[in-house]
Amino acid sequence: MSRTIVFGGHGRIALLLTPLLVARGDEVTSVIRNPDHASDVEAAGATALVADVENMNVDAIAEIVSGHDAVVWSAGAGGGSPERTYAVDRDAAQRSMDAAVRAGVQRYVMVSWLGSKADHGVPEDDSFFAYADAKWAADEHLRGTGLDSTILGPGALTLDDPTSKIQIDPDGRGSVSRADVAAVIAASLIEPCTIGQTIRFGNGEDGSAVPIADALAC
Repeated sequence: MSRTIVFGGHGRIALLLTPLLVARGDEVTSVIRNPDHASDVEAAGATALVADVENMNVDAIAEIVSGHDAVVWSAGAGGGSPERTYAVDRDAAQRSMDAAVRAGVQRYVMVSWLGSKADHGVPEDDSFFAYADAKWAADEHLRGTGLDSTILGPGALTLDDPTSKIQIDPDGRGSVSRADVAAVIAASLIEPCTIGQTIRFGNGEDGSAVPIADALAC
């Protein structure tokens, strides 16, 4: 049994992830900001923890991370102002990494995006720039922490049914169902070969995808 804390616990991916972890005997703590969402995450099988990580310091986050075996960061500002995007997707994410170090929780899985690179190519006057810039900064911070980290870079998210297959380093938008992203997170948590890796993926086309376990194996 593993104890995993999921930030952004009421997000669509997190709500799909939780039952997968619970089904294999894991305990899940879902961090949510809105107490009205507690019943949803609890219905998925998690223990709800109401906390506003956007306004918590490293010590406070370390306190709620402590006692878990792994951290999954699936939180985000969800668009809106660049200021809040940086506050959540970069700053709060980085504090959660530092908190994991402080709490001695070595395993950390970041849900990033396919294009998270230094040369992501998003112009500064594009409304998407703040997200691209914030995610890259968060990913780079994670790489420097010494945590047993995995950075997952899914392509454009869809509501399609799961295929249980992915293609690594897809061309173009790399569309992928949220259900398959959840399955990749779950598999990554127990696949040692993913530690220290940045894994960019989509669902693939024309038979190019392979089963998730095979795609993540050494």
